[in-house]
Amino acid sequence: MSDLQAFLSAVTVEDLERDPYPIYQRLRESQEIGYLPCVDLWLATCWGDVATVGTENTIYSAELGGNSPLDIAFDGPSVLTMEGPHHLALRQSMDEKYRPKNVSNWIEDVVRPIARAQVAKLTSGKVDLLSQYFEPISVLSLGAVLGVGHLDDSTLRRWFYGLREGAINYESSQDRFAESAIIAREIDETMAEVFDRLEQHPDDSTISHMLFTGMPEGQMRSRNALMPTIKVMLLGGAQEPGHGAASTMYGLLSNPDQLAAVLAERSLIPVAVDEGVRWVSPIGTQVRETQSDVILGSTAIGKGARVAAVLSSANRDTAVFGASADEFDINREKRAHAGFGFGRHFCTGHAFSKQQIAIALEELLARFPEMSLNPDHEVRFEGWEFRAPTALHVILQ
Repeated sequence: MSDLQAFLSAVTVEDLERDPYPIYQRLRESQEIGYLPCVDLWLATCWGDVATVGTENTIYSAELGGNSPLDIAFDGPSVLTMEGPHHLALRQSMDEKYRPKNVSNWIEDVVRPIARAQVAKLTSGKVDLLSQYFEPISVLSLGAVLGVGHLDDSTLRRWFYGLREGAINYESSQDRFAESAIIAREIDETMAEVFDRLEQHPDDSTISHMLFTGMPEGQMRSRNALMPTIKVMLLGGAQEPGHGAASTMYGLLSNPDQLAAVLAERSLIPVAVDEGVRWVSPIGTQVRETQSDVILGSTAIGKGARVAAVLSSANRDTAVFGASADEFDINREKRAHAGFGFGRHFCTGHAFSKQQIAIALEELLARFPEMSLNPDHEVRFEGWEFRAPTALHVILQ
């Protein structure tokens, strides 16, 4: 056994959840694709290898045979684990709502009022921006666009934390699948009423588009076919913007000169958003299955193996982002990052997510231009598939 494989064999899921970046760095430095037994995945960590796995779909397929944690937890394939015409048709029904130019037409009317209502609830003093501000904006904005605007933020937040337990359960813990299944059943029951309404009275919501866009006149997609993808949106679409916003805000608060620059020139907020999503990618991987024996980099991988294109590692690759890749820096040279994935499974909601984060930051900084990290609470990050601060305690002035 090589030194690298011995190192990877000792890695636990707890190690990944606590801090995956040293593991990814070791792999990048080795220039190898490493097999991680604790999650039964090969990890592609260098930018070029990650891009290859994410884009070469005939070799690395998103179809995972129905036994990925995501498919098991969500009771079937979703847009994330489909290929071919079924993926294209479902993706096109979602893209109608989330094309960047379309998002620009409605984002202000949807997200700005939600952000203003949430910032109005904050008062000077000690607050947790994650649970009291960023997550509520994220889930309520997604709910309004998805077609479940009647649900409160506590319900939607409970849903995505519960769904997450199953979606990232690579160790096949029955307890984690059971926790996720309870939430999935609750979602199924709630969505039945939503489908009843939209099937009779279509509107401009995402679920309505998924039902009808691209279908022959008088026909619609089945509820069962859509539910796994709706759960994906309730998971990733609900948490990614809020967690990306929290990471970005922490990056700014940890670098007062950069925060001062953003306060002086608000046009830098979108730059900060992109840097925050690069620095701590809310979504960590795109997982694929090899369709034949392959050589990736210099590593031989057999047919039917699961390979994770580690987006969060590609975003820390010093060959692409320089020696300061591990640092938050809004002044770094502008270039594309991997925070929203690669290829035909590139995040359909990327424009919505980025603009939502920007609006949340704009409203917060306009109301509370003076704030600082609360020294009584260390900021701790957690997760490898979904990574974010566990809380963001600040003092608002």
